[in-house]
Amino acid sequence: MTSQSQIRKIIHIDMDAFYASVEQLDHPELKNQPLAVGGSEKRGVVAAASYEARKFGVRSAMSGMQAKKLCPDLIFVKPRFDRYKEVSKKIRAIFNQYTDLVEPLSLDEAYLDVTLNKKGNPSATLIAQEIRAQIFNELNLKASAGISINKFVAKIASDFNKPNGQKTVAPEEVESFVASLDVRKFHGIGKVTAEKMYQMGIFTGVDLKNQSLATLEDHFGKSGVRFYELSRGIDHNPVIPDRIRKSLAAEHTFENNLASEIYMLEQLKGITTEVSKRLKNQNTAGKTITLKIKYSDFNIQTRSKTLDDYTLNYDVIYQTVKTLLLSNELNNSVRLLGISISNLNNTTTPKNDNVSSQLSFKF
Repeated sequence: MTSQSQIRKIIHIDMDAFYASVEQLDHPELKNQPLAVGGSEKRGVVAAASYEARKFGVRSAMSGMQAKKLCPDLIFVKPRFDRYKEVSKKIRAIFNQYTDLVEPLSLDEAYLDVTLNKKGNPSATLIAQEIRAQIFNELNLKASAGISINKFVAKIASDFNKPNGQKTVAPEEVESFVASLDVRKFHGIGKVTAEKMYQMGIFTGVDLKNQSLATLEDHFGKSGVRFYELSRGIDHNPVIPDRIRKSLAAEHTFENNLASEIYMLEQLKGITTEVSKRLKNQNTAGKTITLKIKYSDFNIQTRSKTLDDYTLNYDVIYQTVKTLLLSNELNNSVRLLGISISNLNNTTTPKNDNVSSQLSFKF
């Protein structure tokens, strides 16, 4: 187990139904209504669902058609990402009042290392309560939190008392907490890996812990080492501010399937504009351009090209995706097109997390 001198205090803050909550905040008539952001009852995918909609089984990444079947009274609204970013910045400003060691995972969640914090508060639990209360008082939005000695445990803990709650897993509780978890809760264990573990008789954290390092490496390669550590509540990954972005993307799902490449090229112009804008906003450029095509049968195809030089130029990106689109025949009519730029020339270097110890530890 982690020694006293190495213990960190990590908070994972997760906004509750963030996109839907912002919509309900800005449009009071939507309050307490089953709401889906994104998609429609005919097309598209749900990006977020209010808790009123979740009671019916509506979830993010679900098709709009399926969501409407589950909840006939479901209200669909178009996402307003500029607004969500605006609110997210205000939330980030609150985080920064407590610590500069903030690692955003998305617009609605982040890790905070408060081992040494600006408030001089020795209790990470109290800090999480203060942050959640400040978010609600200033923005009228609710957040949940997980508090523990590392990112792995803190993130899982933030789900336990949602919505509008928090859970602390103290140092002496970490191993028993991890032991009771379903292996699907572990980082890096998806559906396929979980099925493989089930076949090996590994269902919970304690089952995973009972496996030898050699056995886990033999079955899962390098990931086996990670699983071995996580089953013991060990996660040395630091909170990294200004995380380097690996790619930027934009995509669009169409109300009606497109069969004409001419219409597709027109749609790609708008998507290219959005990608170019995001690159400029992030002050970065990329070399690898990927065209994503989702067909009407939901099969997905990607086509990529790596350029000789970095670019954020609209014309270069559009001409590249145009070439990619026309390079091969399409398999079917198309319901979605997307463009992503990777191999970015990020110039910002993540700050090192040198905060690893504090004598007094109060959760």
